[in-house]
Amino acid sequence: ELMTGYTMLRNGGVGNGGQPWVLRWSSRIRLTWLSFTLFIILVFFPLIAHYYLTTIDDADDAGKRIFGPRTGNELCEVKHVQDLCRIRESVSEELLQLEAKRQELNSEIAKLNLKIEACKKSIENAKQDLLQLKNVISQTEHSYKELMAQNQPKLSLPIRLLPDKDDATFPLPKSNRNCRLHNCFDYSRCPLTSGFPVYVYNSDDYPFGSSLDPLIKQAFEATVRTNVYVTENANIACVYIILVGEMQEPVMPKPTELEQQLHSLPYWRTDGHNHLIINLSRKSETQNFIYNISTGRAMIAQSTFYDVQYRPGFDIVVSPLVHAMSEPNFLEIPPQVPVKRKYLFSFQGEKIESLRSSLQEVRSFEEEIEGNAPADYDDRIITTLKAVQDSKLDFVLVEFTCKNQPKASLPTEWALCGERDDRLELLKLSTFALIITPGDTHLVISAGCAMRLFEALEVGAIPVVLGEQVQLPYNDVIRWNEAALIIPKPRITEVHFLLRSISDNDLLAMRRQGRFLWETYFSTSDNVFSTVLAIIRTRIQIPAAPIREETAVEIPHRSGKAAGTDPNMADNGDLDLGPVETEPPYASPKYLRNFTLTAMDMYRNWNSAPGPFHLFPYTPFDPVLPSEAKFLGSGTGFRPIGGGAGGSGKEFQAALGGNVPREQFTVVMLTYEREEVLMNSLERLNGLPYLNKVVVVWNSPKLPSEDLLWPDIGVPIMVVRTEKNSLNNRFLPWDEIETEAILSIDDDAHLRHDEIMFGFRVWREARDRIVGFPGRYHAWDIPHQSWLYNSNYSCELSMVLTGAAFFHKYYAYLYSYVMPQAIRDMVDEYINCEDIAMNFLVSHLTRKPPIKVTSRWTFRCPGCPQALSHDDSHFHERHKCINFFVKVYGYMPLLYTQFRVDSVLFKTRLPHDKTKCFKFI
Repeated sequence: ELMTGYTMLRNGGVGNGGQPWVLRWSSRIRLTWLSFTLFIILVFFPLIAHYYLTTIDDADDAGKRIFGPRTGNELCEVKHVQDLCRIRESVSEELLQLEAKRQELNSEIAKLNLKIEACKKSIENAKQDLLQLKNVISQTEHSYKELMAQNQPKLSLPIRLLPDKDDATFPLPKSNRNCRLHNCFDYSRCPLTSGFPVYVYNSDDYPFGSSLDPLIKQAFEATVRTNVYVTENANIACVYIILVGEMQEPVMPKPTELEQQLHSLPYWRTDGHNHLIINLSRKSETQNFIYNISTGRAMIAQSTFYDVQYRPGFDIVVSPLVHAMSEPNFLEIPPQVPVKRKYLFSFQGEKIESLRSSLQEVRSFEEEIEGNAPADYDDRIITTLKAVQDSKLDFVLVEFTCKNQPKASLPTEWALCGERDDRLELLKLSTFALIITPGDTHLVISAGCAMRLFEALEVGAIPVVLGEQVQLPYNDVIRWNEAALIIPKPRITEVHFLLRSISDNDLLAMRRQGRFLWETYFSTSDNVFSTVLAIIRTRIQIPAAPIREETAVEIPHRSGKAAGTDPNMADNGDLDLGPVETEPPYASPKYLRNFTLTAMDMYRNWNSAPGPFHLFPYTPFDPVLPSEAKFLGSGTGFRPIGGGAGGSGKEFQAALGGNVPREQFTVVMLTYEREEVLMNSLERLNGLPYLNKVVVVWNSPKLPSEDLLWPDIGVPIMVVRTEKNSLNNRFLPWDEIETEAILSIDDDAHLRHDEIMFGFRVWREARDRIVGFPGRYHAWDIPHQSWLYNSNYSCELSMVLTGAAFFHKYYAYLYSYVMPQAIRDMVDEYINCEDIAMNFLVSHLTRKPPIKVTSRWTFRCPGCPQALSHDDSHFHERHKCINFFVKVYGYMPLLYTQFRVDSVLFKTRLPHDKTKCFKFI
C-alpha cells in the first residue's frame, strides 16, 4: 500500500489520476527551501563577519579577542601594514613642508607686489621725465633752427625770367677779333636754373642746307635728336646752333650769299649773339670759307683758324668728324703694348706751297744767326730728320714726297699722303707721330693738322707737334702735355734726344691718356657735339644736367613674415666693430644742382681722369668743374669726425670711420627663380647695421609666386623687374638706390654681419675702389700667348668678385652708360664676366687694384642650389672675356696687389678701453 501510495504521489495524485499534482507540489517545496537557505546565507553571514571584524581592535583583554590572546604591537608587525605606516608618516612630513613653503611663497608674493607698485610709480615718474626731455629737445631744436635761420638765410632758386623775343641791342666791340663772352654773349638768356637749353636750326630750311655733306648732316641730325640739352622752344633757348659745313665744292654758295642767309636767321637779332656756327670737317682739305664772312657776335667752331679770326675763350677748335655715321671698331685698334714699336717716329707729307713763295720772302740761315728769326724752319726740319734717318741709330721713317698724288691742303701746310688706311698702318708701327705745323704762323690750326692728330691718337702713336703756336682741339680745357709733346720748331735738333729719353712708363701713360681723349672727345659725332656743348656750358658756369637713372619698376609683393635670426649671422661674439646705427633709412646727400665751387680743383687729385674728365657731358656729379667731388667723399664742408679732445682721436667703437658723419649702404641682390635661397639670404640681413634698403633685381621673366611671403627685416625691400635676363642688370643705376655705397651681393652669398660691417668701414676709407671678399687674379699664358682667369688661392690678386663687394654708385653710371657697348654685349652673350668687366672699368679709371678684406675666398652658402659658376664652361668663357676686354681697352688695366685688409679685432679680443684703432696687415 505504501508503495502504491508513493507511486500515486509520484504519479501526481491519488490513484492514477492524482500523480501530476503531487509532483508539482514537491517541486515547489524544494524551490522554497532553496531560496530560504540562500537568503539566510547572504544576509546573516556578512552581518556576523562584519561584527567580528569590527570588534578585533576593540578587545581589551584576552577574553574578548576573537582569535585568542594577542599583544598590543602584534598587528603592526605585519609587513604590509608597516609599509603603510611609513608611507603615512612620510606624507605627513611632506605636507608639513609644503605648508611651510606655501607660507614662504605667500610672503614673497606680498613683497613682489610691493615692488611692482614701486616700479609702476617709477614708470610714471620716468614718463613724466621723458615728456619733459622731449619738450626740452623740441625747444632746443626750435632754437637751433632759429639760430641757423639768422646765420644762414634761406636761399631759394631765382624765378626764371624769360628774355624778350627782340633783345635790346648793345654796341659791338671795335673789332670782331675783340669778341669775348663778357662783351659778345648775353648771359640773361642763360640763368643758372635754365638747364642750358639749346636750339638747333634745321639746315634744310635754308638754301645752304643743300650744299652740306650728306654724311655730316645726317650724323649731326642723329646726334641732336638724342642730346639732353636740345629744345624745340626757341624762345627759352640759351644758345642757337646752326650747321654750315662741311660743304661740297660744286654747290658751295658764295661767301656773300652765305652771310646773307646767316643774317636772315629768325633769331639772329642783328648781331648773332648767343649763336654758334659749326663747320665740321670730314676731310683734311676742308676750306675755311667762314674767313671772309661777317659773323658778328656768333661763336665759331671749326678745325681751321687764322690768328686774326680765332678768338681765344670764345671760339672753339673742334676735331675732325672722321667716323660720321659709324662707331669705331675697337677690335681693329692696335693694343697699347708693347710700348716700343718698330719705328721710333714717322712722318709722311708733302708741302705743296712753301712759305717763301706765298709771302715772297727769302731769308737765309746766316740772317738767323745774326739775330733775325727765319721765316720758315721747314728746310732745317727736313735736313735734321733726314740726318737722323741716315744715322740708323733708331728706326725712323720720314718721307717728304708723296708716292701718289698728295691731298689738297692750305698754303705752307704739309699735305697728307696716301689713303687713310695706309697712313694708319704706318702709325701702328710708330711709337711717335710727327706733326709739323704750317709754316705760316698766322695759321694757328688747320684741318690737315687736326686730321694727323686724330689718326695718331686713334692708333696709339704719341703725337709730337712741331710748333708751339698751334691751337689744338679743345686746347683751353684739355691738358695736351699729358698726351702729346709740343715742341718749338727751333728745337728740331733736340727732338731725337728728347724722344729717346722718355721712359716706358711715361710712354704708356701718354698713350693711355691719348686713347682716353680720342674715345671721349674725338671718336664719334655724339662725342664731338657733346664736348662742344660742354665747353660752352662750362664757360658760362651752368651746371651739367644730371645723368639719367634707371627707373625701377617695382614688383608688388607681400611682406610681414617675421625674419628669423641666424646665429651665424647676428652673433658676432664679443667683436665690436663700431657704433650700431639705430636711425631710420638715411639717403646720401645729392648734388643735383650744386652751385658751389668749394672743391673746384679737387679733380686734379684723381689720377684716373686728369684735366678734361670733368667735361664729360653726362657726369653724375653735377658741380661744374669738380665732377669728382661727390665721388671722393660727398662731404665737402662737413666737419671732421675722427678727432677728439686732446688729440687722442676717436676710439674704434665710437665712430664708423671715414670723413662722412652719417652714411648707409644699399644692398643690390641679383636673383633668378630661386625663391627659397633668396628668402634665406634676405632673412640673414635682418638687423644689419647701416643698411638703408635692399634692392632685389628680379632677373627672370617669370614673376615671383603670388603666395610668397617676404621677410620683414626692418628696412624696405624693393623688388625690381627687369626688361630682360642680363647680368648687366646688377650694375644698373636704379633710382631706388639713394646711397653712394652699394653692396653687390649674390642671392646665395653667405656673409656674417661683422664681415659686412668691416667691409663697409674699409670702403669708406677707399671710396674710389672696389672693396670685397673673394679675390681672383689674371695670369699670362706663355704657351698660348694670352691671358687666363685664375681662382686658385694666392697671396696675389687683381680682381674682387662683385658677388660680395662694395663699390660707389658712380661706377654704375659708367658701367651702364659710358663703358663700351661691346663689353656689355659679350656679358649678355656668355651670361658671364660682368664682375670682370667692372674690375676692368674701375682699374682703368683709377689705376689702382681692388681691396680684399678678411681671409675669405668663398662666400657661397652651404646647401644652396648649384650656380652658374659651377658649369664646366664657366672658366673657359672667363678666359675669353679677359682677352676680349684687353682688346677693347687696348691694354691690361688690372693691377696686381698683395695688400689685404684685416682688423686686429678679428684675431685678438681686446677690452673696450684698449681698442683704439684697427690696423691693416
